[in-house]
Amino acid sequence: MAQKLKVAIIGCGGIANGKHLPALAKRDDILELAAFCDIIPERAEKAKAEYGTEESLVVANYKELLDNASIDVVHVCTPNDSHAEITIAFLEAGKHVMSEKPMAKTAEAARRMLETAERTGKLLTVGYNNRFRPDSLYLKTICEQGDLGEIYFAKAHALRRRAVPTWGVFLDEEKQGGGPLIDIGTHALDLTLWLMNNYEPKVVLGSSFRKLAQRENAANAWGPWDPKEFTVEDSAFGMITMKNGATVYLESSWALNIRKSGEAIVTLCGTEAGADMWDGLYINGEKHSKQYVEEIQLGAGGVAFYEGKSENNVDVEMRCWYDSILKGSPLVVTPKQALVVSEILEAIYESSNTGKAVSFE
Repeated sequence: MAQKLKVAIIGCGGIANGKHLPALAKRDDILELAAFCDIIPERAEKAKAEYGTEESLVVANYKELLDNASIDVVHVCTPNDSHAEITIAFLEAGKHVMSEKPMAKTAEAARRMLETAERTGKLLTVGYNNRFRPDSLYLKTICEQGDLGEIYFAKAHALRRRAVPTWGVFLDEEKQGGGPLIDIGTHALDLTLWLMNNYEPKVVLGSSFRKLAQRENAANAWGPWDPKEFTVEDSAFGMITMKNGATVYLESSWALNIRKSGEAIVTLCGTEAGADMWDGLYINGEKHSKQYVEEIQLGAGGVAFYEGKSENNVDVEMRCWYDSILKGSPLVVTPKQALVVSEILEAIYESSNTGKAVSFE
């Protein structure tokens, strides 16, 4: 058997332990978790104990791994403000990199990541794992077949009623660059643009709010937040007009007085039919001069990239990523696509701050 790929994990906090490490541990046939890095050494030690080997390295500074020729792949699971710095350094060092979403804190930083990947020839992808859900993959096939016709209006939903993450750096604008828009709105927007296969924005109008963030002892799924630490928006909304005239409405919130919540959910409206992901996957349209709504029953198989109920969307994401490295399969999430998502998110924030629309032309 060929030698296993050696993987380094940079940042051993929530997203590493909740997503990357469990999925990567299932691929011990092709990879070895060879290095764990965290500014809190105890977290890296704990990750090594659970997922590594006796030979696995533990470091507090990622720069200690840059010159390690044995490391092939790096997963960046740190706060948003360090995605670009760490990713660029490892690309320059000849490693393939998966960065968690969003691509970077700023669009300028994301552009530097893309440029470095193109210049070095190393693979770069971004952790938009909602593309790999069975409903997303099935709907992508329908869109590619033209079953919806021309998709000219869409909604990207990332709505929580009261689920503000009160741990880590989520509430820190300096570290993250924003709140629910850049945290979960990024997933919904990525999924929407990918399904539409439309990455050419023309103008963006946005608004963001801090209405509930200022409340003391507020009801919240993860306990009350400290208003003094809540330095980001609690909700944000954007209207994106694309160059071909299509319009996307993006809505995101951690705290909003709404009845119906849902994350990484898309509504698509086309000339031939529509689709939405609320309470399952539904297609609506017209047949024989009559309206219809059909719920799509998704089995374990029959979906591109998907091999059964034992695989969740993150398992599929990791399998596709490593197929790109080992087999040369096309990247499912390209850095060019992820850059456009970052550019639109930044435009929504800019529009909210200035009260003016942001033009891409």
